[in-house]
Amino acid sequence: MDNTQLNELSIGEIVTSDFRASTVFMEAGIDFCCGGKQNLSEACLEKGIEKETVLKKLQNLENEPISHTLNFKDWELGFLCDYIVNTHHSFVKAKMPELVFYTSKIASVHGEHHPELIEVADLFDKINKELTQHMKNEEEVLFPAIKEVITSGGAKSKGVIASEIERLFAEHDFAGGTMDHINKITKSYLLPEDACNTYQVSFKLLHQFEDDLHVHVHLENNILFPKALELAK
Repeated sequence: MDNTQLNELSIGEIVTSDFRASTVFMEAGIDFCCGGKQNLSEACLEKGIEKETVLKKLQNLENEPISHTLNFKDWELGFLCDYIVNTHHSFVKAKMPELVFYTSKIASVHGEHHPELIEVADLFDKINKELTQHMKNEEEVLFPAIKEVITSGGAKSKGVIASEIERLFAEHDFAGGTMDHINKITKSYLLPEDACNTYQVSFKLLHQFEDDLHVHVHLENNILFPKALELAK
């Protein structure tokens, strides 16, 4: 993409057009899922980083090989639903119990000297409860409705898609915003000198969880949901 395109498109649209851009935005700490409606200027201003630096890295992607297996925007919607469940839902289900345990553990051991850990444990417990129900609704209600409309165009399923997606967008905002806050109060998972092994594992897992959530929510907010809404018209 040239400079004109990069300046005109939203962050989410840039990643949808070229998924390689996600690595640039992750490195810069720019949210391309829930904050994907911002343009590049707005996102860089919010983060206090030089827009030209980010632009240069995005332009340099032209020299990187393209992985056609990650061309999500061209995938059939039923297949994309299955990919999200098998890749991202599976990851979340595996890691959330671990993170609930670890964040609670380090809060009880280190919370006196690092009070932000008490808030982290509380916030992640809320994410755990929210995403558990959220993914259940997607797997049992939304995704089957999408597949039903694809195969038979059922009017009832179209209504389900429209009603479910509005609420799911809001739940994404909660989960993404809460992880952003955890990132902020931990100074991007910066380890203090007295960090024990459990502390280190907790922060590493939180960072991995946040990175996966950004991709997970991007696939839904910026690709799956808009296409499903079009399908439901």
